[in-house]
Amino acid sequence: MTQGDKSSYTDKQKREAGHIEKSEEKRGVPKTEAERIAWATVNKQDGGGKKSGSGRTKH
Repeated sequence: MTQGDKSSYTDKQKREAGHIEKSEEKRGVPKTEAERIAWATVNKQDGGGKKSGSGRTKH
């Protein structure tokens, strides 16, 4: 997976990142920084991009 490739994220994770990004922009954060914060937050919450399904457990 190349840097910036969001294909391994679920639709829910992508939606969540979008909401976080919009709220950061409302606070006056520049768009690129808001996007970085949003994806960092999703990664911290979910342990990175992954698809839901059987056999995927958090260790």
